[in-house]
Amino acid sequence: MSTYNTYYQTTALEDWVTNFYLKLNIHSPQDINEDYIAREQRIFLHRKRIAPFFQIVGRYRGITIDLRETKNKQREVFFHELCHILRHSGNQGMMNKAFRELQEWDTKNFTKYAAIPHHMISYIPLYDENVIEQMANMFKVTPELCEERLNQIKKGISHNQNNAFVLL
Repeated sequence: MSTYNTYYQTTALEDWVTNFYLKLNIHSPQDINEDYIAREQRIFLHRKRIAPFFQIVGRYRGITIDLRETKNKQREVFFHELCHILRHSGNQGMMNKAFRELQEWDTKNFTKYAAIPHHMISYIPLYDENVIEQMANMFKVTPELCEERLNQIKKGISHNQNNAFVLL
């Protein structure tokens, strides 16, 4: 068993994303497709030269992505807006600051987990010197997001490795 599998503990949100993907039959990085996810969730996906946003009006749910961004950045923005539709309610313009910040924290983490899901980390050579580049190519997201997610994974492994014998 690898160090990753032995020591890494998932968060509730990581588990939520994994279960969401498995229900959609998304098992490998190649399976992650914004159009497919949107279609399966009955969300209209639009690509225009305007700032990104999501919209829910009655039964209509839509995500608009800015075509002026790179393809990798567009994917990340899709996950951000998808999180709002799937997990949040209310109008952020009318909610208190603390609740709005909580939703944005959730969305930031959801984006990392949806872009590079826990159940696909076995595809990543975690300790290869070119791992960030490989992750960016494999998951079609920015190197910055890959670095954040990799640091999160390594920190989780290290933390749990250090605490593994505390309970003995």
